[in-house]
Amino acid sequence: MPSALTYPGVYIEEIPSGVRTITGVSTSIAAFAGWAPLGPTDRAGLVLGFTDFARKYGGLDSRSVLGYAVNQFFANGGQQAYIVRLVDATAKAAKVTLDGKLLLTARSEGLWGNDFAVVIKKSTFDAARFRLTVAKWSADPAGVAVEVFDNLSMKSDDARFVTSVLANQSAYVTAAVQGGATDPPADTAAGNIPDAAKLTGGIDGAVLAPNDPAFETALQPVSGTGGLYQLDRVNLFNLLCVPGETSAGVISSLQKFCRDRRAFLIADSADGATLDALENGPGGITGDDAINAAFYYPWITAADPLQQNRPRAFPPCGFVAGIYARTDATRGVWKAPAGSEASVTGALGVSAMLTNNENGVLNPLAINCIRTFPVYGTVVWGARTLQGNDERGSEWKYVPVRRTALFIEESLYRGTQWVVFEPNDEPLWSQIRLNVGAFMQNLFRQGAFQGKTPNDAYFVKCDKETTTQNDINLGIVNIVVGFAPLKPAEFVVIQLQQMAGQIQT
Repeated sequence: MPSALTYPGVYIEEIPSGVRTITGVSTSIAAFAGWAPLGPTDRAGLVLGFTDFARKYGGLDSRSVLGYAVNQFFANGGQQAYIVRLVDATAKAAKVTLDGKLLLTARSEGLWGNDFAVVIKKSTFDAARFRLTVAKWSADPAGVAVEVFDNLSMKSDDARFVTSVLANQSAYVTAAVQGGATDPPADTAAGNIPDAAKLTGGIDGAVLAPNDPAFETALQPVSGTGGLYQLDRVNLFNLLCVPGETSAGVISSLQKFCRDRRAFLIADSADGATLDALENGPGGITGDDAINAAFYYPWITAADPLQQNRPRAFPPCGFVAGIYARTDATRGVWKAPAGSEASVTGALGVSAMLTNNENGVLNPLAINCIRTFPVYGTVVWGARTLQGNDERGSEWKYVPVRRTALFIEESLYRGTQWVVFEPNDEPLWSQIRLNVGAFMQNLFRQGAFQGKTPNDAYFVKCDKETTTQNDINLGIVNIVVGFAPLKPAEFVVIQLQQMAGQIQT
């Protein structure tokens, strides 16, 4: 009602409709973990293309499969990825102290910092002000400027305090004033950059390779703050790839990591694995958390740009994650990321050619095969989760069914936050039914569910049957959502019959 009715006339009152649109979340934001020569190690960094990855993390490096996997992800349709850079404990960041007054430290560990220098030029108008230039001296002895910061000060109460400016704006270095200095360091000599201005001491440390104990320790630190746990500070990721990691114990823990976060793991087979080694299935990684993971075999052969484009075998997860993203964008998350449309861009073939009969041995064991056909080229030819073994009979047998459920869960989780602290009675329940029902109806119209009518395809319940008086007393509201998933046509049976000729009688 209006606050007060004081004069005769017409009063306008806006009444809330109760409609709160639930938007579906993205389904194919990937996260990659591995060793890289540069880039932040204290957070998961977002990259929006391989050029962005090369700028932030160093691009392709023959010592690690991470850069290749990220490149293959974007080449096959990926759009967004978070990178978790893992480094050895002995890695160090390059540093330089200018005139004993200003310590400059590279943003992250690695040899890369040794290629840079910091050039100082005092202001001609104010002796307390100076310009700081970050230059790459390895490209030119005189230095190629990559960042320039003007009008800086050494005083902490100044708006242009060098430490705070670099902390927020520099992509290469951080600064710390030494010994309470308030005057700028001396100017760097003109001409070629002197050694005193160059950052030194940067160390890569040991290159961490998948399946090594040091790699796995960095991936899953005991503290639960570094490694993969950096992903807890990002808004959303859906797919997890650790290229080349095949240890059963690590894969099992990655499955739980993903299940706890409504994400999906794309697991690689071992390099050079044979049919004989897999004839009993991917052992040790088919537990309860395996519903949030899929296993792909064999490795994919592609050109290596660092080896004059000679063929090399790569773990399949990067390629497959890109195909997931491409399929989601063109067909929807409910479409299996497999079949003749799931062609592998950049593939020259596979490291192990499979026949139909060999594929028939592996498929019932929940091993998704990657095959090369004369017409379609190299394609993904399986869409089962790691609980997709025929003998198990899991309701989460297929990748698209599980990923559709994860998509609905995450979308409703985010889209119903407004419900918290609302009065728990029929008006709230009807709003919930309206909004969740509208979301599910939209998916039904896009073809995400089985059934010809909404009643056949999904249901939304939120009433006094789902939320009892005891639930209300405990502050609980229960929303029950069900859907009839689309399952892939994994086996197509064509029945033929000869027509008997007309018999004259």
